[in-house]
Amino acid sequence: MRNILVIDDDIHIGNLIEEALRREGYRVSRAYSGTEALLFLSQAKPDLILLDLMLPGLSGEAVLPRIKGIPVIVISAKVDVEDKVQMLFGGAADYITKPFQIRELLARIAVQFRSVDSASSASLLEHDGLRLDTLTRTVTLGGEELKLTRTEYAILKLLLQNPNQVVTKSLLLDRISEDTPDCTESSLKMHISNLRKKLREADGKDHIEAVWGIGFRLR
Repeated sequence: MRNILVIDDDIHIGNLIEEALRREGYRVSRAYSGTEALLFLSQAKPDLILLDLMLPGLSGEAVLPRIKGIPVIVISAKVDVEDKVQMLFGGAADYITKPFQIRELLARIAVQFRSVDSASSASLLEHDGLRLDTLTRTVTLGGEELKLTRTEYAILKLLLQNPNQVVTKSLLLDRISEDTPDCTESSLKMHISNLRKKLREADGKDHIEAVWGIGFRLR
């Protein structure tokens, strides 16, 4: 269940938002000032933040730059275009002015989560139990995380990006140089041998096949 942090000192508006969000199946956390919001964020990471600008003490404008890796929808009575532009360029994912319709707010939240889901899906490469996440640079096989070198990771990433074709040695050397500088034509065979061994030890299967004289592909 996704958690949304509502940062707003207006208790009435906050209660209306919380009730609507809970009806949609979200978990809701509350903060009533900028300082309280930063304290909460030092201990937890919500999936999305609704941020009012006119907060007691530390303002929403001061809080926004200190929020990293979480989509923020600014909710404010400020209707000036410059305020909106400043917040959007300052890191806000969206801006909605008060007063607003709950249906519109819920739609904007749904759009943000859809964007997050799309980005997450695009970052995942999967094949026959292998799962590589390009955002976290983690590799799992059958649910078990594998410890790969930079070169092994780069080789596996390229093979997973081309699961149904043979990847030539020259293409491997050219493409993986973007991720690792220590692979040469003479060492490529050793790196792939070590990678195949780690994959085989994880689930007993040979995942990488050598195509004689050409290159390699996933089985």
